[in-house]
Amino acid sequence: MAPNKQNDREARQARERLRAYQARQTVHEKKVKRRVRDNWIAGVAVLIVVVLAIGTQLLFFAKPGTPTASGSPAPSASSAALTLPPKTLAEDRTWTGTMTINGIPLGVELDGAKAPQAVSSTIALTQKKFYDGLTCHRLTNGGFYVLQCGDPKGDGSGGPGYSYGPIENAPKDDKYPAGTIAMARQSNNASSQGSQFFIVYKDTTIGSDTAGGYTVIGKVTSGLDTLISDVADKGTANGQSDGKPAVATKIDSFTVK
Repeated sequence: MAPNKQNDREARQARERLRAYQARQTVHEKKVKRRVRDNWIAGVAVLIVVVLAIGTQLLFFAKPGTPTASGSPAPSASSAALTLPPKTLAEDRTWTGTMTINGIPLGVELDGAKAPQAVSSTIALTQKKFYDGLTCHRLTNGGFYVLQCGDPKGDGSGGPGYSYGPIENAPKDDKYPAGTIAMARQSNNASSQGSQFFIVYKDTTIGSDTAGGYTVIGKVTSGLDTLISDVADKGTANGQSDGKPAVATKIDSFTVK
């Protein structure tokens, strides 16, 4: 073979090898960029999940039962005329009554001596039948064991048209025994209590925040076992540890005397 032809062929093969190499490099670079992009997207997604999880814990008592909204509970149209009663309404005594949820009569006691402002508010709301027909919009069963009720909006953001403080009768050890009835509020805001409350259906420890603990207004004295079996044990609608009860739950009536 003539030298020139051989040189041309070798040059052509070299160019083909170079093009093949460059093509492989391009494909490799695209794969690397795609992996970097996918890893970045995955990292952002994980960060969002973590932030939402932390946010959920911070909001737990503002919706409140553990609840906590990002601001003062918004008044509903039907409750706009309600005003906070004086704490003397509680008369510094124990009030007894019945809170019926899903046909389950719960005997209750409210301690007007230890939580005069919160109990006065609760008494006034029961007298106006504010709670009758409202849903219990939140159930937790992942370390916190509470059923949260009392929101006229049904999503954890509503209230009676007013908010109040301070926190009263919060346990110093952050322990809330089964049967405890306590007021929900926003995180780190002692003056954000309204109409939302939570029933602790299993011994629960709830850490205090910068505002303190949660106002304990009283306790369930009977019927808790049935509430647990018929509502709490059924879990949440989303199958997670925090959400709407799987069993639609509402307050039929709430009376005290």
